[in-house]
Amino acid sequence: MKKLSLEEVLLSIKSINKEFRFIIMFSRVLVLLFGLLLLTGCQSKDDLTLVFVGSFTDKKSGEGIHVYEFNTRTGESTLKFTLDSVINTSFLKLSPNGKYLYSVVESQMNYNGKVASFEIDIINQKIDLINTQDCGGRNPAHIEIDKGGIFLINSNYSDPSLSVFKINKNGSLNPYSQVLRFKDSSIVESRQSEAHIHSSNFSPDNKYLFAQDLGADKIRGFEFKDEASNIILQNENQIKIKPGSGPRHFTFHPNGKFGYSISELSGKVALFNYHKGKLGFIEDYLSNKQKQEVYRAADIHISPDGKFLYASNRGPKEDSISIFSINQDNGKLSLVGHEPAYGEHPRNFAISPDGKFLLVANQFSNNIVVFKRNDKSGKLYRLPNEIKVNSPSSIQMRTYNIN
Repeated sequence: MKKLSLEEVLLSIKSINKEFRFIIMFSRVLVLLFGLLLLTGCQSKDDLTLVFVGSFTDKKSGEGIHVYEFNTRTGESTLKFTLDSVINTSFLKLSPNGKYLYSVVESQMNYNGKVASFEIDIINQKIDLINTQDCGGRNPAHIEIDKGGIFLINSNYSDPSLSVFKINKNGSLNPYSQVLRFKDSSIVESRQSEAHIHSSNFSPDNKYLFAQDLGADKIRGFEFKDEASNIILQNENQIKIKPGSGPRHFTFHPNGKFGYSISELSGKVALFNYHKGKLGFIEDYLSNKQKQEVYRAADIHISPDGKFLYASNRGPKEDSISIFSINQDNGKLSLVGHEPAYGEHPRNFAISPDGKFLLVANQFSNNIVVFKRNDKSGKLYRLPNEIKVNSPSSIQMRTYNIN
């Protein structure tokens, strides 16, 4: 072995020290970059979040559905696609697998509306029409899909009814196989002279369907039979609501034990327990910040972690989002506060799949306001990334893995 001189040994040590310092510095940079990624909550480059917005088109052919790419780090939205030449695509619903989008078409017209199915082109961030079907009545207002993605339930408001559609494997809709029609009324003459089916929801166990009848002050429950027979909904069970309430929308808690109804005419959120197809009323809560002679409560959703409930209030004196915390043991609500909608007539809103954002569709002021959501307090903080779109009335969001 060759003996090294003292000078050669010192040079070797200096070279090793340089390499060691470089490794230390590089490691520190990697740690810093990893920390920044954690702090910013950066979405994976393989994830893509899309926002689908349905709109009223003033009863004439126009721009009905818009598709946006949503940045889950900044809350910014980029328009990717617009569906033109349609009428009043006022309510949207994604299929459970996220491959298809369904929309009511020609709502609030003086003839039967339709339900349309679209295939979602994730790569090009657009939708393609598959087919449309007559919905069996005037003014389709809401769409619900069972958890297996096999049946679609449409709610007709003006011709009070529920229509049932079988969904094919390619996302297309068969003609309706069943239409349930209702006759009833309640005490508010201007709004409740007849039944008005505003929405429906499948139970957490997917065995029952509950329809909100605004005109009759009832929640109508049905057994859901997932079978080849054309009789899919049967054995109606009526749950009576306080007279003059006007139940509009409903949501189940993620734990499957509780359900919450938002009543348009009374402006109240009603709490129910749920067990084996039965809803039991517990208590209700005023959604508005201030008491009013007229209420127009609209939409209701629960955060993905089940800790907070949100509801929208549409004037006449208050356009706001109410925020409640949820007792995980008994489902009872405690008011956290109210956040202005920063627009007029917040008809619909959506919580992002990661629970970090809440988007509010203000129909009359033509804007969608983006809020950052604090998952600890439930409070909302307005971001400057507002979406400008005509008469937004429905929002759906989905995060896709595009790897």
